[in-house]
Amino acid sequence: MSSFWDQNYSQAEGYKYGETPNAFLVQEAHRLARPGCVLVPGDGEGRNGVWLAEQGFEVHTLDGSGVGVAKARALAERRGVSLDAQQVDLAEWEPAPAGFRGAAIIYLHLPPALRVAVHHKVVRALQPGGILILETFHPRQLEFHSGGPKDPDMLYTLDMLRTDFADGMEELLGQECDTTLTEGAGHEGHAFVTRWIGRRLA
Repeated sequence: MSSFWDQNYSQAEGYKYGETPNAFLVQEAHRLARPGCVLVPGDGEGRNGVWLAEQGFEVHTLDGSGVGVAKARALAERRGVSLDAQQVDLAEWEPAPAGFRGAAIIYLHLPPALRVAVHHKVVRALQPGGILILETFHPRQLEFHSGGPKDPDMLYTLDMLRTDFADGMEELLGQECDTTLTEGAGHEGHAFVTRWIGRRLA
């Protein structure tokens, strides 16, 4: 998987998904406690992690692609912010319990067993009261050509997310909806997405 993303990020002119943050994250970031440490697994080239750092958060990002992590660090340096960006295999990653006050999962698409495992790890990584903001492609995204995996097993419904986060999280928002993406060459045009926000229970 990391070699796929290394190649994907290397081929892109500039940044595959642009340098601006995800619009849903920007809209909902007010929910994150300030100051606070925020986890961003699967942050790719760093657009979301860097933006969060610009908002004053202490940001820890993870990605399996060494190319993506290098570009994230370069973007942070160019923007003049501090970003702890680490190359990590999420299948082997074990977070410290309750180490983060918030998390953002933006278009991190994983095979079913790994998806469930990573989502459970993120729950464990959150402090009580910590907020998770998530946006991902819904299976209906297969009808469109604006990005995302073509494997339906790697596309998420609201029911799937509710099941993944049922143990330890309180739902604050759940949506399956149309949107228009303007996120570089990789995400451009009409799309159908699943959005979920939750709070870590004590």
